[in-house]
Amino acid sequence: MIKFSKVAIATAAALTLVACGDNDSDSVTIIDTPVEYEVLLKNLTNGQPISAPLLILHDTGELFEVGEPASEALELLAESGDASRILDETSFLLSSASATGGIVYGETATVTVSHTAQVNYLSFTSMLGNSNDAFTGLNKVDLSELAVNDSLTFSTVAYDAGTEANTESAETVPGPAAGGEASNPIRDDINIVTMHPGIVSADDGLTTSALTYQQKFDNPVMSVTITRTR
Repeated sequence: MIKFSKVAIATAAALTLVACGDNDSDSVTIIDTPVEYEVLLKNLTNGQPISAPLLILHDTGELFEVGEPASEALELLAESGDASRILDETSFLLSSASATGGIVYGETATVTVSHTAQVNYLSFTSMLGNSNDAFTGLNKVDLSELAVNDSLTFSTVAYDAGTEANTESAETVPGPAAGGEASNPIRDDINIVTMHPGIVSADDGLTTSALTYQQKFDNPVMSVTITRTR
């Protein structure tokens, strides 16, 4: 089944700069300004539960790139909703936070993520549960010019991780509509991240599909509003 886990906010230590003059007793300690962001996420689909969104703050790097192979951490997320490897293996992560559970169709979740110093970017990923390896997210949202109390709003689309063939079968789709395996390390698809072609379903003639028209979706699949609160 999709893993909906609660991830505690992780923050790095405060950055401290000590400048010394000619006199050793003269020193200045500069502490960077802490930042905090409140992120409102809404599931816009009709029948796709979205796994607990994992949000990260970072200054470099990116979680995925269209046209390039998915990392093993992203593969696990896209096939099962499990974000643990992204947390463990993302070297450029400064801080992170997650929703306490998945977001069902039409519902919202609010996640607060913070850091002890200014940051450049916010990214997030979530799986579309009634799919083989569909995911959504935002990659490198620029926060550098966002002032306190200002907001940014985005609509997110569905991506295909390219790591598992879109059979939509009861054995391979982990969401509640099928109840299949959570993930499989064997990559049997094109092995690059692309835009997701959508759910075909048994109703439209895919004989392997355990899904119906109710699990179909159009873009966008989520609405995301980021507000700087500190």
